[in-house]
Formats: sequence, C-alpha cells, structure tokens
Amino acid sequence: MFSIRFIRSYSTRKTREIIKFYYDFKSPYTYLALEPALQLEKDYPVQLRFIPWAFRAEETFGGNLQERNKLNWNKVRYLYLDCRRFANERGMIIRGPERLFDSRLSLIGGLYADKYEFLHPYAYRTFELFFNRQLNLENIDEITKLLYEASNKQIPFEKLAQDFQNYANNQGQQDYLNAQNEADQDQIFGVPTMVVRGEPFWGNDRISWVKKKLDSLKLSHDIQ
Repeated sequence: MFSIRFIRSYSTRKTREIIKFYYDFKSPYTYLALEPALQLEKDYPVQLRFIPWAFRAEETFGGNLQERNKLNWNKVRYLYLDCRRFANERGMIIRGPERLFDSRLSLIGGLYADKYEFLHPYAYRTFELFFNRQLNLENIDEITKLLYEASNKQIPFEKLAQDFQNYANNQGQQDYLNAQNEADQDQIFGVPTMVVRGEPFWGNDRISWVKKKLDSLKLSHDIQ
C-alpha cells in the first residue's frame, strides 16, 4: 500500500509530515499517549494519521480470562499498576475493564469520525468513558450516541444513526480491513505505536524518542 508522507494545508499552503498513530480504545497505554501525541501537532509541522489496530489481549496474556495462568495475571496486574501511576501523575482515571471487549465496532466508529473530521473529541470521550467503566465498546447504540455527541450534533441523530449503521455494515468493514493490512505491512504488534518515516515507536513513554527523531529531521514549519 502506498504510504502518504506529507499533506498540504489548503488554508496555510504549508506542508505537514504525516505520522502514523496506531491505536485501540481498549488500550490504556493508548489513552495515556493520546494527549502528548496530539501535542506533537502543535510543536512540529506534523499531522497524526490515526489507524485502528485491535489489541489482542488473548494472544498477549495467555488466552481468555479463564485460561490465564498466574504468570500472565501477574503481568496484567503490573501493567495496570504502571498505568495508574502514569494516570495519577496527570489527574486521569484508568480502571481496568471487568471483562475482555471486542473493540472493532468502536474502532470503525473512529474511522467514521475521522471521515467527518471529529475523531479527536470522539477518541477523548471514548477513552474517558471506557476506562471509567461507563461504555460498552460492543454496543452500537452507545457508540452511535457517542458519535452524535462528538459531532457537535451537526445533523439530526436519526440521520447520523442510519448513516453510521450503513457505514459500519459496509464501507467501514473494508476500511477496517485496509487498516489491518497496513498494520501488517508496518509490522505492528501492539499499541500505541507511532511510525515516523518507517521507524516504529511503541508505547506511551516513547514519545520523547519521537520528539528526538523529529528534531533530527530538522523539519521546518515553513516547508513548501
């Protein structure tokens, strides 16, 4: 798949380099990475390209909840301990989900929101509600309501609901598959992962390295 490296703003006529941002709404570390990643767009002439990638908890931590051994449970508990440490430093709340969720529908919702340019508020609210245990990522009614609120209610709810359901059942499935294929090409194995000129950076605590990479590229805010 051909990868676009630059995008030109029609309003400023300036060019911004594309950084891929692989994400999943059930990943607490992606939630932690979201705000500092978006800050890069303010500090550098870059633009994040959000690409959904569903985290495979069963593969990573030894199967479903009933199949996990003690070692894998220790891993999960420690990872959430670190998450809470990071979150507490920033006044965020991250509560571990009480069961495993299939995030595909919510990620298709992200593709839909991105298509209509309200992904950022949708992503922030999805993460916030999910990690407060107030959102079912598999429930289309809850996802649709969230999309409507994030869209600033620019169109009637019934019209958005019908449009999203049609997208989720049709083009959204293909867009999601395309994202997974691109992730395979980029050798993605976890989220959050940022890709800068083909170089991957995995984890919320790698953003400082992303900054060093961008500094080394000496990107100009006036690239033409």
